Amino acid sequence: MSAAMSFDPGNRLIVALDVPDLTAARALVGRIGGAASWVKIGLELFIAAGPDVVTWMRASGHRVMLDLKLHDIPETVARAMRQATRLGAELITVHASGGRRMLGAAVSATTGTAARVLAVTVLTSMVDDDLDDIGARGPVAELVLRRAALAAAAGCHGVVASAQEAAAIRAAVPPGFLIVTPGIRASGDAVGDQRRVATASEARRNGADLIVVGRPIRDAAEPAAVAAALAAELIGAAS
Repeated sequence: MSAAMSFDPGNRLIVALDVPDLTAARALVGRIGGAASWVKIGLELFIAAGPDVVTWMRASGHRVMLDLKLHDIPETVARAMRQATRLGAELITVHASGGRRMLGAAVSATTGTAARVLAVTVLTSMVDDDLDDIGARGPVAELVLRRAALAAAAGCHGVVASAQEAAAIRAAVPPGFLIVTPGIRASGDAVGDQRRVATASEARRNGADLIVVGRPIRDAAEPAAVAAALAAELIGAAS
């Protein structure tokens, strides 16, 4: 399986650049310095700045997770994935609910590149009650595990899931399969619209390879200090 390819996670911290434009993104990464190995470019920033933001981050030495959660027919997703890999993004998200053929097409489109496909299982803003609204069979923990198994079977390199499901996923997937965990909050932090949250150390102990942190770093008075503390917490959790 492609997931078994060697992968250097760096310091395991991905900073979500949830900002409105390239100027703000440059300013934030400047304030963070080298405290994080990765940046995540999501919908807001990508729509505002376009592919140039990925190119700039890569040229500036940053590793990029491109979080567009692609979800379309297999051909469209494959074509979009080929464009994304040309930008140099190392982690690219698709949505697991797109099904086996779509996931397989996304993986095939990365052949011969350094890009890895991450399947988003269930958004960390959702809990069991939300599944009825979309006609999905729950509970969330079981749906996440089913989608993780589907992603692995389709050849994906990993999944995006909350820390609450990470241990069960880790026990069920092949070695080398990546688990990337958003919804990270320190004890006592405001959770905002996130519902399935955990601390960085909890995520790592549960089997997460990398964590994604947005608002707690972006909104901090000293983003570099918060990022460095999170990176250290991840190291401590593994010792």
